[in-house]
Amino acid sequence: MESLLLVENLKMYYHTSKGAVRAIDDISFNLYPGETIGLAGESGCGKTSLGTSLLRMPTPPGRYEGGRILINGTDILPMADKDVRKKVRWTQIAMVFQGAMNCLTPVYTIGRQMMETLQEHQTMEKNEAEELIKEYLNHVGLPAEVMNRYPHELSGGMKQRVIIATALFLKPKLVILDEPTTALDVIVQAQIINLLKKLKQQFDLSFIFITHDLALEAEVSDRMCVMYAGKIVELGSNEQIYGKQGPAHPYTEKLLLATPRLHQEVENLQYIPGTPPDLINPPKGCRFNPRCHRVMDICREEEPPLVEIESGHFVACWHCKGGK
Repeated sequence: MESLLLVENLKMYYHTSKGAVRAIDDISFNLYPGETIGLAGESGCGKTSLGTSLLRMPTPPGRYEGGRILINGTDILPMADKDVRKKVRWTQIAMVFQGAMNCLTPVYTIGRQMMETLQEHQTMEKNEAEELIKEYLNHVGLPAEVMNRYPHELSGGMKQRVIIATALFLKPKLVILDEPTTALDVIVQAQIINLLKKLKQQFDLSFIFITHDLALEAEVSDRMCVMYAGKIVELGSNEQIYGKQGPAHPYTEKLLLATPRLHQEVENLQYIPGTPPDLINPPKGCRFNPRCHRVMDICREEEPPLVEIESGHFVACWHCKGGK
């Protein structure tokens, strides 16, 4: 099966007065049609930066330093901005950003904001556009009258549904979901997740699901991608990472041990001492080595490559390779 998305050696740095922050540093992975990849890791590890980079809209002062982003076989990095806006962004790849209220202008109605997005990419009569907006509001479980409301008149869950509808009505095949259930209560979270599952089947979508919640990631995703300090440290199927054998990378291991388990007693939740590194001057060797409980001499000197330890299971760790 050919990849819907192929990322090769992608680098995106934030250039500041103190130096370059290596937010995305030589990342490679692929995504197949109809698949969901969960993107996990601590705050500041580069998950959202990767999402906006894939959309060809890194937050300033971010700049691409190398690599390729191929969507349906076409590298979008060399494309002109106007071509990306018209031919790629929202039509082939879309993003549901974290914090729905931040994506909605408070002085415009929902219908007007959705109309602007639609008219930027397609030419159609106003009546036809309004019917399409109503159709997609219905797809996400909202009545047509929501078109005439302002953002402050909607609940958090309703605003999140509006953002999902806006991301979908240009019919992209790949949607990046940046913590879509953050700040929602557990009931609304469940409703949004069930909605996303239904929409994935209905529109044959592929998802990149960014989250801190590993239990939620296990529920939604087919494969799990763990990031640390701007790099992928482990990538594999949910069976490989959550199964009896468990994760291969010490960082993934600690993340899972810090998650409460429903069906087993946990006397003390584990944690990872220290904090993520400064990405202007990251540690020599493995970036996780100052916090790792399995650190070896080679970890402090040489950066481990991302290698396949079994079919479809990739890990960047000297411990998994036997060390020196």
